[in-house]
Amino acid sequence: MLFRHYFRQIHRICLLSVGLISLSAHAEDVSTPKTDSGNKAASPNPAIDPFDPSFFDHLPTLSQPSIEASKADGSSHLPLRTSESSSQGENSNGRGVKALDTETVSDPKNLLANSDASEEKTAQNIEETTSVTLDPALSEPLPDLSHFMPDMNEHVVLAKESDDLRYKVDAKGLSNIDTDQAFKNYSVLLSNKNKADSLSVIGARATNDQELINRILRSQGYYDGKAALSITPIEKGQYNVRYDVNAGSIYKLGQINLTGSEDEPLRIARVALNLHRGDPIIATHIEQAENNILITLPHYGYPFAKIGDRTILLDDETHTGDYTLPVNAGNIGSYGSIIVSNNKHIVLDAKHISHIARFKEGQRYDSQMVDDLRQALAATSLFSYVSVEPIATGRKREDGSEIVDLDVRQGRGKKHSIAVTGGYGTGEGFKAQGSWISRNYFPPEGSLTFSGILGTRQQQLSALFNRNNAGARDRVIQIGLTAGRERYDAYNGYSFSLGGSLSRQSTQLWQKRWTYSIGAELTQTNERSYDFSRSERLTRSYLIAALPGQLGYDRSNNLMNPTKGYRLNMRLSPETSIGSGLRGYVRMLFDASGYYPVADNVVLAGRFRVASIEGASVQELAPSRRIYAGGGGSVRGYGYQQLGPKDPYKDAVGGLSEEELAFEVRYRFGNFGLVPFIDAGQVYEDAIPTFHNLRFGTGLGARYYTAFGPFRIDLATPIARQPGESRISVYISIGQAF
Repeated sequence: MLFRHYFRQIHRICLLSVGLISLSAHAEDVSTPKTDSGNKAASPNPAIDPFDPSFFDHLPTLSQPSIEASKADGSSHLPLRTSESSSQGENSNGRGVKALDTETVSDPKNLLANSDASEEKTAQNIEETTSVTLDPALSEPLPDLSHFMPDMNEHVVLAKESDDLRYKVDAKGLSNIDTDQAFKNYSVLLSNKNKADSLSVIGARATNDQELINRILRSQGYYDGKAALSITPIEKGQYNVRYDVNAGSIYKLGQINLTGSEDEPLRIARVALNLHRGDPIIATHIEQAENNILITLPHYGYPFAKIGDRTILLDDETHTGDYTLPVNAGNIGSYGSIIVSNNKHIVLDAKHISHIARFKEGQRYDSQMVDDLRQALAATSLFSYVSVEPIATGRKREDGSEIVDLDVRQGRGKKHSIAVTGGYGTGEGFKAQGSWISRNYFPPEGSLTFSGILGTRQQQLSALFNRNNAGARDRVIQIGLTAGRERYDAYNGYSFSLGGSLSRQSTQLWQKRWTYSIGAELTQTNERSYDFSRSERLTRSYLIAALPGQLGYDRSNNLMNPTKGYRLNMRLSPETSIGSGLRGYVRMLFDASGYYPVADNVVLAGRFRVASIEGASVQELAPSRRIYAGGGGSVRGYGYQQLGPKDPYKDAVGGLSEEELAFEVRYRFGNFGLVPFIDAGQVYEDAIPTFHNLRFGTGLGARYYTAFGPFRIDLATPIARQPGESRISVYISIGQAF
């Protein structure tokens, strides 16, 4: 009896809940306005998902009726009224186009009035339709649930089926409009590897993907598109999920209107928008076009430009949409002061930052110059983060432009870093290089670097002071000390040098078109080489003073791995040497390289180099100042410094001139590449290269491409190999050969 009593009370609760839910659902169905599926409004905010439905939810449709006729089942329509012309079924242009009564839509009072009237009628209908005889038990008081003990033996088990169900997915019609790949990328069915726990799970995923297809269709301009879903069994445990897609006609842009600003910024915005009548209404294209406005207007002097909410009115008879976008360009701006707001983390002050900027106070604002300043600051490697933001001051100049200050926010980066590199070359042996740098040791941008080389043929220690952006953008001052030992076949020596330079050079982060360097160098060296006049190896001391200079022009597209363009480089170094008497001479070098892509993954590359020394004989020069050729950065197939005149021991002695030529075919596949090549060159005793008796080397290289440049391994062999020359030479390094 007790169980029956509680069962009756639970039955009362369920009946009452069902009644309330039914009343609520009926009231909602009657009173809630039904929105026309064709009425959609576009949002200007870009979405991460390219098929974000927010772009399509409110695009209003002209020709679909604003008021649906009352259905036979008594469902209500939108509480909106059409204009007088719409109610007649024809508009002024003769098409069957029905327009919204904008007064009713836009006036909230009219909308609420209509809604209230509808709700009164709805309430009356609810009262009539709900006059039913209720169970007398519903009038009894509810039991105290705190003392209710359910029967623990009665329960429902939701269990997973014994084996996973499998399914196939077939979307017919997507490939016809090139959207099948988008479906594959976002499909829930496909992302779960075509397996599910139950048929209900398959149904839920299929419904989700059906909406995905509808969103994809709308994103590509097919607003009338539909996807019919069917799920049929194939065999036990397997089902076929099929979508029959009817895309319909694609909608295209009709009228394109920009509003809200003066003529000049609107003209700039129209060009940046780059949308034309007849273009398909594709979501990503519309959003990209609007983003172009927000990028272009600041470039032309409007730093605070904004766009409003777009409106696209669709006409499903002509399949066109009239596009309207409000544009607020704001005031035209000019550069004000550079300020540093986060004083606790100052790395570079405003004065030094103004040296780096390529603009002056009072010039017209240009966002590209602001981006250039930010990139230049990031290239210093002094910051953990850095940003440059325009600040509206509200002050105006005499020309009417608003003064725009720039706020540079910065975070201090790591002060120290360590770098290690290495390589190998036939004739040169193994070589490892390491460096330790202390950034901003002498502010602003004054660094101190200690480096060393440890190799089978060379050992060296050096200290270098470097100041970047010294008084002007990209101006670099360097002062360095170097001490080292070299033990090559051509000569052995110990040296100590002091030098300094003023330069403008490219870096991995900041490649420059024009580069230059002028400097001074003083070197003391003791070197041992073969003396032909005495027919023996002798050690001599040399004191060398030099004024080296360099000028470069770079039109290549990458510093470490160029694929197109060319480079020109010239070096000139007047020097004097005190060894076997005082002697003045000039060292000259010209180098040119070019890169031409013949396919997306094939590049032809070539290099030409010529060098000469005027004013001294070979024997009067220190061996380290002579010209040599051969090796991984010269003529491959030969050992390091092995070409040219040789002594009786078959070791190179250097010369006064040289020429080099190289040709490569660089083929890349993914992160790997193959490079067949042929090199040629020779060193001469005369100061003028004769281009006679050229030596050739050929081989094959392998490349592994990394973020900081290609890792290179080259195998080469000399053509017409002579006694004493290696059959195979190996070169390992970072970066292309040229």
